[in-house]
Amino acid sequence: MPSNSGDDNVLQVLIKNFDVLALPLVTLVYPLYASVKAIETRSLPEDEQWLTYWVLYALISLFELTFSKPLEWFPIWPYMKLFGICWLVLPQFNGAEHIYKHFIRPFYRDPQRATTKIWYVPHKKFNFFPKRDDDDILTAAEKYMEQHGTEAFERMIVKKDSYERGRSSRGINNHMIFDDDYRY
Repeated sequence: MPSNSGDDNVLQVLIKNFDVLALPLVTLVYPLYASVKAIETRSLPEDEQWLTYWVLYALISLFELTFSKPLEWFPIWPYMKLFGICWLVLPQFNGAEHIYKHFIRPFYRDPQRATTKIWYVPHKKFNFFPKRDDDDILTAAEKYMEQHGTEAFERMIVKKDSYERGRSSRGINNHMIFDDDYRY
């Protein structure tokens, strides 16, 4: 069956303008429907979800109005907004509740404390791989000697050494294939 060039053109227009077509559906149509449904069912969690969504939608709209010129330089912005609003809207993710509880509500409850948290800069340099003292064998040995004394540490080493010698003399071989003295 030959393809109709008119159908191809319509499909191309739909694909090119996906964000323009999907954004109103995701940001307005579905939330309006779900909000009315939540009002009619008188479900408090659903009411909170959609009230929270509308607060966040208003903040996003204010952000867009304020920064419209710089946002024009980011062609990916409409797609980021679409995915972000999908995260806010879809009940599987419950994004609106998360954003509200962790960002909006603390600011509303205590603005002074919330702004302090936002502008807090740690004084220490962040280390991606912090050294844990528990994993360091030398630190563990030093702690053991501080708690039990050097004589107890030496006794422990001698005891372990004699235990290993006893195992090898009885024919119990505990070698691994990557040990230097392993015999094939």
